[in-house]
Amino acid sequence: MSAQETSFVTLGQRVLANPLKVRMHYGHPDVFDRIWFLSRGGISKASRVINISEDIFAGFNCTLRGGNVTHHEYIQVGKGRDVGLNQISMFEAKVASGNGEQVLSRDVYRLGHRLDFFRMLSFYYTTIGFYFNTMMVVLTVYAFLWGRLYMALSGIEGAIKGAKDSTNNSALGAVLNQQFVIQLGLFTALPMIVENSLEHGFLAAVWDFLTMQIQLASIFYTFSLGTKTHYFGRTLLHGGAKYRATGRGFVVQHKGFAENYRLYARSHFVKAIELGVILTVYASYSAVAADTFVYIVMTISSWFLVVSWVMAPFVFNPSGFDWLKTVYDFDDFMNWIWYRGGVFTKAEQSWETWWYEEQSHLKTTGLWGSC
Repeated sequence: MSAQETSFVTLGQRVLANPLKVRMHYGHPDVFDRIWFLSRGGISKASRVINISEDIFAGFNCTLRGGNVTHHEYIQVGKGRDVGLNQISMFEAKVASGNGEQVLSRDVYRLGHRLDFFRMLSFYYTTIGFYFNTMMVVLTVYAFLWGRLYMALSGIEGAIKGAKDSTNNSALGAVLNQQFVIQLGLFTALPMIVENSLEHGFLAAVWDFLTMQIQLASIFYTFSLGTKTHYFGRTLLHGGAKYRATGRGFVVQHKGFAENYRLYARSHFVKAIELGVILTVYASYSAVAADTFVYIVMTISSWFLVVSWVMAPFVFNPSGFDWLKTVYDFDDFMNWIWYRGGVFTKAEQSWETWWYEEQSHLKTTGLWGSC
């Protein structure tokens, strides 16, 4: 997270400002020309939901009113960032939800209509496009696996394989057994390599990158992919972005299983179990999967996604595999499941309350909801 932050606030900001000309306002280090803003609508925003990412909306207002956000560097200072997985996930949930609200806002609509073509493309990818592309990666995995499962269960895959074997059609076999290689968050680290190359040299940057892989950075970034996708997609469908306090506290404290379950059940665990079941059923009924090597090559990236989404909260949890803490977590989780609370029970105390809060958005946006 800190490495991402370093590349974003240095190399990223330079490129956004010049030559792309799409740099916006991103938070505390940026400053306002107060007099200029007060004469052009002011700094405050109208809605704490749509404008949850209030910083970048200041940049939108500035650009729409003929202004230009520039970037000036005087000194590089490291800022304290979230380093615990739960803190990072809540921060990314807040930013992803804010991006979902940006898609629904008038500001982005007007910028899309008024920017020239090349600047509009730069603006798209450096704001909502990054999260939209992230969501498309996960949806593509779903489409691929459900499609393969349908072909296996319907017999189409076996028929095609039989036709390929009988006609010796190598091209058909190559299409059928094509390896599904997809970016699963690994190349999110590319800006860090470029930034470290500028700061410390190429060899040092490559060594840092390899060190990060040993520290399971690929699992972390794949897990982060699911966080961004879930909250961005949920905000697009149901709205309701809200501020999420991360706390930025001391992070060597062990987090209980119940807390991890509350935070990641809907966004990661349920989706990972669904994909895992699809892969297992496909392995049982697919004619192609009879060849173990072909099955591994075709599904290894999807299995990596499943393992990352299930295991990351425990791998990156301090003392996550300590036996005594595991026993205590189990007791705490069962107490949370069976707790019978009243009207004022909090989600941290009762599964029932948590469940109703998780489904609250469907009361207004579901099939039978009332707007």
